Amino acid sequence: MTCRSTIAATCLLLSLTLAGCDTSTTSRAAEAPLAGAQIGGPFELVDAQGKTVRWSDFDGKFRMVYFGYAYCPDICPFDVQRMMKGFEQFKKAEPELAAQVQPLFITIDPARDTPKVVGEFTSAFSDDLLGLTGTPDQVAQAAKAFAVYYTKGETSESGGYLMDHSRAAFLMGRKGEPIALLPVEKGPDEVAAELERWVS
Repeated sequence: MTCRSTIAATCLLLSLTLAGCDTSTTSRAAEAPLAGAQIGGPFELVDAQGKTVRWSDFDGKFRMVYFGYAYCPDICPFDVQRMMKGFEQFKKAEPELAAQVQPLFITIDPARDTPKVVGEFTSAFSDDLLGLTGTPDQVAQAAKAFAVYYTKGETSESGGYLMDHSRAAFLMGRKGEPIALLPVEKGPDEVAAELERWVS
């Protein structure tokens, strides 16, 4: 599988200036790497049981969001494994805070990633990881909201194919606002440290 680096849209950040605010919460929000970026937004997908899930269902919780696909032969499984191991480390250190974080895996291959397939994929990593899929239009809407690129590769004679997609794990705030990119490529320790930094 070939994965593009996180697309430029996730790196173009708007600087926020908050005058007269000296609380730690406000300062941390202003310092967030993705503060002000146009990332995230409404979507409607389904979980492993076929139940409708909306972005607004997670209001009040932090969200870890990764876009990938279950049939990915290399990048996605390792990224998700590191992301969830980092979350488990954070959960052991800060169980009350971790209870306020929802990890999400959203497929970019709805043709093959049925609710059952997505459920089996996510359960291999953690019971805390919620897998989501939907119709092609629903998935496209969710990906667009997060500025996630994806496209289907060439189909082989056997009918198999790979998906090319941008590689990023997003940490979103309680109101659905973008906070930071989780460094899944660096390992669980770095993911846990980033959660420790921003989840409060």
